[in-house]
Amino acid sequence: METIDLHVHSTASDGSLTPSEVADEAIRMHVTAIALTDHDTVDGIKEIMEYTKDKPLEVVPGIELSCYYKNREIHILGFYPDYENEDLAKELSTLKEAREGRNKKMVELMQADGLPVTMEKLLHGNPDSVITRAHFARVLVEEGICKTKDIAFKKYIGIGCKYYLPKPQVTCEVAMNILTKYCKAAYLAHPLLYHFGYRQIEELLDYLIDLGLKGLEVYHSSNNMYESDKLRTIALKKGLKMSGGSDFHGVIKPNIQIGKGRGNMCVPIHFLEELKNA
Repeated sequence: METIDLHVHSTASDGSLTPSEVADEAIRMHVTAIALTDHDTVDGIKEIMEYTKDKPLEVVPGIELSCYYKNREIHILGFYPDYENEDLAKELSTLKEAREGRNKKMVELMQADGLPVTMEKLLHGNPDSVITRAHFARVLVEEGICKTKDIAFKKYIGIGCKYYLPKPQVTCEVAMNILTKYCKAAYLAHPLLYHFGYRQIEELLDYLIDLGLKGLEVYHSSNNMYESDKLRTIALKKGLKMSGGSDFHGVIKPNIQIGKGRGNMCVPIHFLEELKNA
């Protein structure tokens, strides 16, 4: 049985494996196709596309953009971006610069209280990485401040914690404009993680469909079977294509395997064919 995974991350954003290592892990897990969807960047795509030219793995280039809907952060997947387009690079660079300002302020807050967090430690030898709170959690664990990344989020960098600062609020309109201009299709990622009820999810989808949304991620490591079935019903109702992925990050999320999620995820192969025809 063929296995696909349309949502994975690398060191280009907040994953622990390089794009090439992600490909090797997918092959090791007998996954036949993956989408590399790093947060707010396409920097890892060229490497993985070149690395897999002669390997038994199909790679869908992708990206996962963060934006805000009713003051709540949501993520939208863009598939088949024109990843070598200079205009896309400029737009993503503008978003990155705004995020870097937030990260530097978080570092300053921590350093003021004597916490050994620096930008160098966050980048971890990857100067082009898109820094997220997962990077802060890793450093807090490595420096012995927290025993686990979960504790780091709960006590230090989660929403409402002393060192948490919100990301610059990119609007859905801005994100969808980028995705519809430079990608083949945009899909809403892991809708249940936003803590909306199903009616609110439908309202969000209606709003995004007007902006050009084509699909919905119905399978995800955080979903149970009932939840995925409910999302499939919503996607059919809205005339949306469907996708699914593990949201693999490597050791950042050690209980999530590429292609399998938390063990029993199975994304239908026809989702990939539908994506190609989106």
